[in-house]
Amino acid sequence: MIVFIIRRLSQSILVLFLTSIIVFAGIYAIGNPIDILIAGDATAAEREQAIRALGLDRSLLEQYGTFIWHALQGDLGRSFVFNQPSINLILSRMPATLELAFVALALSLCLGIPLGLWAGLRPNTALDETVMTGSILGFSLPNFWQGMMLIMIFSVWLGWLPSTGRGDVGSFLGIHTSLVTWSGVTHLILPALNLALFKISLVIRLTRSGVRETMLLDFVKFARAKGLTERRIVLVHVLKNILIPIVTVVGVEFGSLIAFAIVTETIFAWPGMGKLLIDSIMRLDRPVVVAYLLVVVTMFILINFIVDILYSLLDPRIRLGDAS
Repeated sequence: MIVFIIRRLSQSILVLFLTSIIVFAGIYAIGNPIDILIAGDATAAEREQAIRALGLDRSLLEQYGTFIWHALQGDLGRSFVFNQPSINLILSRMPATLELAFVALALSLCLGIPLGLWAGLRPNTALDETVMTGSILGFSLPNFWQGMMLIMIFSVWLGWLPSTGRGDVGSFLGIHTSLVTWSGVTHLILPALNLALFKISLVIRLTRSGVRETMLLDFVKFARAKGLTERRIVLVHVLKNILIPIVTVVGVEFGSLIAFAIVTETIFAWPGMGKLLIDSIMRLDRPVVVAYLLVVVTMFILINFIVDILYSLLDPRIRLGDAS
């Protein structure tokens, strides 16, 4: 198990290093932030001074070397626009994004697994067809369109829920969250549901497929022959077997919830990292964009690492095969 963990850590460090090269070169090759940050009537001397102050007068290799040296010390650069450490700006917005992603993940599991079990245990029925049709719509409809429809129905037509903002934030066990205030919960419902719709469809299809395959296996027949109730067979034996692919996919998809919350945060004016990224791109605030991408990639790597560990614990054959 230790060898398995060390190997995964080494792979993760290598991926992060290669990603930093690609992200840095890609972002710094696009546009010129001086054109946005400096007034059009600025003199050549003022322009040159600003270029030197931001370190843009050095070659790309020199800038990358300086970036890596500072990054190893926890400094991902200062924002051109806000003149603050980029990592501080991102961390200040991270709780809102994580809150949105965790609630969306909870909705995906709490709705997707029961609906998938329900459909898988009653194949080729009206219930199965209804659930699967709904999952197809969740896959097919664009996320931004779903968000606008949710706002139109629940905010404009019915007036039940607010359409934008985060609402009031309270404190619980030292954690600032919207989940402890009524205003925060009502503001959270629509964006979390919008972010979760695709994942709900994914979990439904994974669960249904797993149930249909597992119910035909011999150990289920033996369990019935031993006189176990259908409820125990499904909730203990079948569910345990289908959790392995669900844990793997949902773990990876949680990273995508964080990375691709940009659309949802923009539509619902949710003050998270995604909205900060869009604002930074519009202003060519390179350090913030680079820092955001590296932070998200790091989160992806950590999530995949944790998923690998959980996967190996659920199925010991994984780490045994890796060790051989």
